[in-house]
Amino acid sequence: MANINAIQTMAAKDVVSAKLANAYVTIDGNRYLLFQAKNLKASIKKTKQEVDILGRPTKGHKATGASCSGSLTIYYNTSLFTKMLKDYKDTGADTYFDIQITNNDPTSDAGEHRIILKDCNLDGGEIAAFDAAGDWLEQELDFTFEDWEEPEAFKDLDGMKA
Repeated sequence: MANINAIQTMAAKDVVSAKLANAYVTIDGNRYLLFQAKNLKASIKKTKQEVDILGRPTKGHKATGASCSGSLTIYYNTSLFTKMLKDYKDTGADTYFDIQITNNDPTSDAGEHRIILKDCNLDGGEIAAFDAAGDWLEQELDFTFEDWEEPEAFKDLDGMKA
């Protein structure tokens, strides 16, 4: 009989460092290293409908769609994104772009992880900034995206498969 107290735990070295990452943005076929990125989060939110089910008091839930969105904070020292907003204002032509994010902590056995967010589109963004009491300038950018690819997935850590 297995001892419940003998459950394997994750090794501390396998936590992936938040700082050991890089990001590239591809705009109109031009690829840029986004080294001014401070943080990025991208997520998918499923749309669900409640389902009445005969014979039980609780409702079920059925996915009926999804929406993808993200947020990006960069140090405010590039006009890449401001130019997209200006182009839209001046011409009505909207810009779609891809963002590739790679997490790679060489200490972790989880290995390298790479996601490419496809057809990103800005919701808006700051076009000018200053802060007399601040230390540096940042630009907050919210966006949507249509799809993603995962060319490199994290590896299962030792002990995950039960």
